Amino acid sequence: MTTLRQQLTSPLQLAAIATAGLILLPLGYVTVLALSADPAVWSRLWATRIPELLFNTIALAGAVAALTLLLGVSTAWLVVRFDFPGRRLWEAALILPLAMPTYVLAYVYTYLLGFGGPVEHLWQLWAGPQARIVSPQSFWGTTLVMALDTFPFVYLLTRSALLSLNVSFEEVARVCGVSRAMTLWRVTLPLIRPSIAAGVALVILYVVSDFGAVSLLRYQTLTYAVFQQMTGRSDNTAASILSVLLVILALLFLVTERWFRQRSRFYQTTGRYRPPQRIRCSWLGAASITAFMSLIVAMSFGIPAYLLITWSLSPEAQAIIDSRFFGFIWNSALLAAAAATVGVIIGLPLAYLASRRPTALNIGCLQAAYAGYVLPGPVAALAVLVLCLKIAPVMYGTILLLVIAYVIHFLPAGLQALEPALQQITPNLEEVARTLGLGVRETWRRVTLPLVRNGFIVAWVLMFLQTMKELPATLLLRPVGFDTLAIRVWLEASEEYFQLAAPAALLIVLLSLPALFLLVSKDWRAA
Repeated sequence: MTTLRQQLTSPLQLAAIATAGLILLPLGYVTVLALSADPAVWSRLWATRIPELLFNTIALAGAVAALTLLLGVSTAWLVVRFDFPGRRLWEAALILPLAMPTYVLAYVYTYLLGFGGPVEHLWQLWAGPQARIVSPQSFWGTTLVMALDTFPFVYLLTRSALLSLNVSFEEVARVCGVSRAMTLWRVTLPLIRPSIAAGVALVILYVVSDFGAVSLLRYQTLTYAVFQQMTGRSDNTAASILSVLLVILALLFLVTERWFRQRSRFYQTTGRYRPPQRIRCSWLGAASITAFMSLIVAMSFGIPAYLLITWSLSPEAQAIIDSRFFGFIWNSALLAAAAATVGVIIGLPLAYLASRRPTALNIGCLQAAYAGYVLPGPVAALAVLVLCLKIAPVMYGTILLLVIAYVIHFLPAGLQALEPALQQITPNLEEVARTLGLGVRETWRRVTLPLVRNGFIVAWVLMFLQTMKELPATLLLRPVGFDTLAIRVWLEASEEYFQLAAPAALLIVLLSLPALFLLVSKDWRAA
């Protein structure tokens, strides 16, 4: 009992508990608001909107998952198992779509595939003046845009699994007379299935929580409907009901992925490891692989980036780059820096206690902080908004409210860098410093912090980038007249002012590229 009392009175422990409570409180309040709603509201939503929204959301997530599975696994297999000219270049190029926010890709493809757009014009020259192509503002158009933007999740995890796979398993199958194709199907893919499942789970969670692309493409999902209920109807009760359904759907996907991964667990049974030998391609094979890679990278990054640059250099776009535009940059940087800094500060006690004192309470606080994974932007904004109006209405319309929503939503991303950084530092180093006479603060300043500095930088950069690109919470909670780069892209693209939206979109992409390569650079160690 004394030990527990000492833990609960520790400032670090109190900070961890307060942070976990801050993360869980909005989600809990929205859940209570939804469950206490009038049954008539539930009946009306079930009769009018919920079936369609659930079907659209699940169908979109399934279709995008299938397409990203095909793109991600095939590209990872080609760059790991085949040797062809430019292989290392394509390895890096395949992660570039992660720097392109979905709403930017959505508005680019609205121009390319829209009515009277350049793709339709070329198609009509070949198929006739009445020929039409798939509209971007449709199920298949939305699926294409989302898949092109998210397939690198599957690619990165599959590539990492293939690089660490012991080829002895495949050689045993080949010696037993199994063909190369059947070895791939019955040995290799089952062994890397946990990594593939993790990548597909990331894609599904991203699609379920996405707002920017579905709003610009006018595709009705639960996330888009939450935003519409809050802005168009000002009905927070209906929005809370849809939010709870969205959270339940995300949790189901997470639980399913965990269960699938547990069933797919395997262990290396030998200490001997040899990396796979790449197959040297003929000129025809190399040309085919290069054409395939070029098509994917061009559609997901090359063509959109070219259009953004071209539009940004147009006279119309140059005319808006003035002091007001630089104000948007300042607003974005200010919010992103504030959210990243606060996130690192409040995430540190959680990660430290879970690493150094892994009690049930500390592990529970850390897991509670990961609740932001199942809180899409509009849901986090709704949760913070309704709590603010009930508890502290004076905070409504302030930057502080935005920062709180960002931290709740993006803290899990920072913890993913903070937690491993602390786990890699042995506690013996801190204990030695204490035995040499250093106090707790001096040990932290002179020993721990210098050792985990890189992890902290990665956590800060990751949260900064996520906040720079964040759209729905900013739309719902920003002060009047307080626009960011993401807001300007969405507002201009919604009105199909593509050239006016291009400078802000291009700047977001350019800011994302260095940090993207920083965050994935350790993945190239086996290249």
